[in-house]
Amino acid sequence: MVSINTVTGKVDSTQLGCTLVHEHLLVRSDSVAVQFPHLYDDEDNFLKAVEQVKAVKAQGIQTICDPTVMGIGRDIRFMERVAHETEMQIIAATGIYSYSDIPPIFQNRDIDYLADVFVRDIEVGVQNTSIKAGFLKCTADEPGITSDLDKVFRAIARAQKKTGVPIMTHSHPASENGLKQLDIFKEEGVDPQYIMIGHCGDTDNIDYILKILNKGAFIGMDRYGQAPLAYEKRNSTLVELVKGGYSNRMFLSQDYCCSFDWFPPEHEFFKQYPNWSMTFLLNEVIPNLRNEGVSEADIHTMMYDNVRRWFEGSYELDSTDEKSERIAIREG
Repeated sequence: MVSINTVTGKVDSTQLGCTLVHEHLLVRSDSVAVQFPHLYDDEDNFLKAVEQVKAVKAQGIQTICDPTVMGIGRDIRFMERVAHETEMQIIAATGIYSYSDIPPIFQNRDIDYLADVFVRDIEVGVQNTSIKAGFLKCTADEPGITSDLDKVFRAIARAQKKTGVPIMTHSHPASENGLKQLDIFKEEGVDPQYIMIGHCGDTDNIDYILKILNKGAFIGMDRYGQAPLAYEKRNSTLVELVKGGYSNRMFLSQDYCCSFDWFPPEHEFFKQYPNWSMTFLLNEVIPNLRNEGVSEADIHTMMYDNVRRWFEGSYELDSTDEKSERIAIREG
């Protein structure tokens, strides 16, 4: 058991309950929100978040991990307000969201300077408040791990070792960069039991996913309702991995954004995913997983147990060679 920072205070890892591990209450462009605040309706954004959070709470969700960090508009007071209004346990992150570069203040200082920034968010508070972050977040997408992002990943690793909180990444399975992420963390000495490589459900390449799992990390099957795969294909991959004995290493979530300023409301993005919401997983995905033979025990493991194990760094590795063999036999 460990103590975890939520935006309304500390909870024990045994109190997390049913958890959505990757959902965003608010996503917006950092610099635009600061310089042109008239473009945003703060009250409307708040009401949208409250509506979604109350909807999942009514279905048994007790905790939401929100990996919104610098780069996509983290607002810790907004998270706190939603948490108080809904009485939901919300865990905030610290880190940087970028696909390429970072601000000059970090480019021109060393890795430990950046690591100390993340540590302060966890130990002192975010954005000059006493509200503390509970986990770390870093990103790398199609451009790969640039020199700037390499600095971020190493700073994240060093912050993890100083604080003991877990790491969540944004990865790009098509380029298999989750493996490079794990290589950096290994070089920095991070225990893989504290690492979740996010968005692994964006591929049905089980060989790649097994490489991630065989390195000892958790994986995020965490973008249900989004591109590039329909949820039926995501489910097929997940069911195969569950049959292989990996339910204790996977997280289910949607990467839903209650407010999202990257596209105008009429954009094709939203037309492509009309069912994308914070309740999509509960209303449609999990019932279909049950129909495909996933047991209640495995669903409980993915929705309740794994988040505790991730924060505690406490899972017990089984023989990955044996699991890989079982999956290969079924595929053949």
